[in-house]
Amino acid sequence: MEKVTLAIDIGASSGRHIVGWTEGDWLCTEEVYRFPNGPQRQDGHLVWDIDGILAHVKAGIREAFRRYPSIRSLSIDTWAVDYVLLDRDGAPIYPCYAYRDGRTAAAVEAVHRTIPFAELYGRTGIQFQPFNTVYQLYADKLAGRLDQAEDFLMLPEYLLWKLCGVRAREYTNATSTGLVNAETKQYDTAILAALGLPQRLFPSLTVPGAVLGPLTDAVAAEVGGQTAVVLCATHDTASAVEGIPMEEGEGLFLSSGTWSLLGAKLPAPITSDASCKANFTNEGGVGYIRYLKNIMGLWIVQCLQKQLGISFGEMVDLARTSRYEGTFDVNEARFSAPADMKAEIAAALAEQGTPPAGDADLILSVYRSLAASYGQAVRQLEELTGRRWDTLYIAGGGAKNELLNQLTAQATGKRVIALPIEATAIGNLKLQMQQEV
Repeated sequence: MEKVTLAIDIGASSGRHIVGWTEGDWLCTEEVYRFPNGPQRQDGHLVWDIDGILAHVKAGIREAFRRYPSIRSLSIDTWAVDYVLLDRDGAPIYPCYAYRDGRTAAAVEAVHRTIPFAELYGRTGIQFQPFNTVYQLYADKLAGRLDQAEDFLMLPEYLLWKLCGVRAREYTNATSTGLVNAETKQYDTAILAALGLPQRLFPSLTVPGAVLGPLTDAVAAEVGGQTAVVLCATHDTASAVEGIPMEEGEGLFLSSGTWSLLGAKLPAPITSDASCKANFTNEGGVGYIRYLKNIMGLWIVQCLQKQLGISFGEMVDLARTSRYEGTFDVNEARFSAPADMKAEIAAALAEQGTPPAGDADLILSVYRSLAASYGQAVRQLEELTGRRWDTLYIAGGGAKNELLNQLTAQATGKRVIALPIEATAIGNLKLQMQQEV
């Protein structure tokens, strides 16, 4: 076996270490470590335990070296928009807020008073989400936290720095901040100046594929081996799209995880007024633009599964016993972080005059509602691009749900190709394997 490559893929609900190697034309993978993840409540806020995440990252690398003593390289991808502020000594400024925290309400209004959203969109092409990094950073400014900060790293960049000692700012993840110019592909200095965000926090961006260097001696001793650290497409959706076997323009993609990201690979951004009103986003890809819609996704399913105390497979089986046709808007803010997801869904359905009779109805309504949102996004995307596609590739956890796939095919009118694979980890591995280390 050749030296293996290690992808560390960390999502908002779990993290996993997956090694990969090639055998002929096949990419073989094995999961060697998995750990739970999720925001924690602290002083009325949702925060990330970044020290705990880093400890799991190192534990997983240690387990990978135990099984595979020779590892050619590793890289880390995570969800987007969240970051770590560093003080002059390089120490984190706690807490590390989670994107679902509600601290940005005042910041959104303040940012838009300075730069109307239409202008922000015209410069960056990034859709409005109240948790976008631009609003989080402005909330930090209002709270005085930026006065203490000498540096700013998106979460995967922070973890990579702690492993190899090199600070890099990766392009695909940076685009999720709402601060990167869609044309120059660098931080937009006009936006930074208008908002009074310190320029020192925003140096030049690096494209995926850069080799950062070896593990530090201390980390190598701790994990039991030495390897190269590579900058993958650190935004997990960017890596997931790289992991889907399709060429630019061939089909639509749906990265179906905690969030559902539905879109297409395009050669250039679309920043028209119509695109802005439809709230489509132009995120960076590896040599292309990921033009997509951000949809609530399996977050609702995950919350419901925890409340019901049954497996995801049992949820599907239960839904198949129902003929309920009620749906709701999965993208409403009320489903972002409710104390009781089941009650919130039931209330939304009751408001439409079609209350569910039981859990089977409730679960089926979630699947139907997700599929309906995918169908709406496809129709909007085709109208905005002036193109039509026949195929929709679905990757990620949602690809394993046959019922949801069937409903999605019906709602979109597309041929659905489900790829129940770790697309994000595969994209992470593939990009590493293309580099000379």
